[in-house]
Amino acid sequence: MPQQVTDPKLRVEGLAFGYDGGIVQHDVSFDVHDKSIFAIMGGSGCGKSTLMKTMIGLLKPTAGSIHFGNEDYWAAPEERRTEIGRRFGVVFQSGALWSSMTAEENVALPSRMFTDLDDETIKALSRLKLSLVGLDIDASTMPAELSGGMRRRVAIARALALDPEVLFLDEPSAGLDPIAAKRLDDLILELRDGFGVTVIMVSHELPSLFAICDDGIFLDTETKTAIAKGSPRVLRETSEHPTVRAFMHRERPPDDAGPGVVNHASQ
Repeated sequence: MPQQVTDPKLRVEGLAFGYDGGIVQHDVSFDVHDKSIFAIMGGSGCGKSTLMKTMIGLLKPTAGSIHFGNEDYWAAPEERRTEIGRRFGVVFQSGALWSSMTAEENVALPSRMFTDLDDETIKALSRLKLSLVGLDIDASTMPAELSGGMRRRVAIARALALDPEVLFLDEPSAGLDPIAAKRLDDLILELRDGFGVTVIMVSHELPSLFAICDDGIFLDTETKTAIAKGSPRVLRETSEHPTVRAFMHRERPPDDAGPGVVNHASQ
């Protein structure tokens, strides 16, 4: 029997975005399929994190559309955009936990803000989400008492508080040691395979990109558009674009006379 073709979970068409009248990227189009791990890749300053901001509703694009299912997010009324946004979980760079709250209170925050659940239920759900990401910590533990990898797990637990359909991760393993990064990669795979979460991650960490991502898009700083699409592993082996090849193989681009290595960027 032929394989059933389903509509993408998310579709970006002809997107352009930037700040103060300037264009960061233009004519960006791609599909993200359900229960996949999708990478947003590219060098320093190409707009990876900015693209994510347009997808989660923090920055309005100057052109194009973002469809979640059959709905055009930016064409919808503000109230409906808020409802759609609650289907997303977001982890910003470095986790962005509230330092004045315990880890458990950080995880409980979305439930306290957006649900009518009672206090005991919220506490129980917060413990459940922490357990889901592999953490068994005391309720009074503060973020400053945790390692970098554990703080990222708390941030993911918070992002999962409202059972999102799509999880956005901005540089999830940046700054982690190889073992902590591998554990985080394994957690992301578990969330995709075990719970059916669709993951969209901004990253320049090649081991993670090659290990867990099913598909992706490569944004270029010079041309200000996407110059490659596909699995990072496939792009590493097949792309003929010099910028993409340099990034995927940790090489200096042909026109780069400086000492920097192209894939050490975090933007």
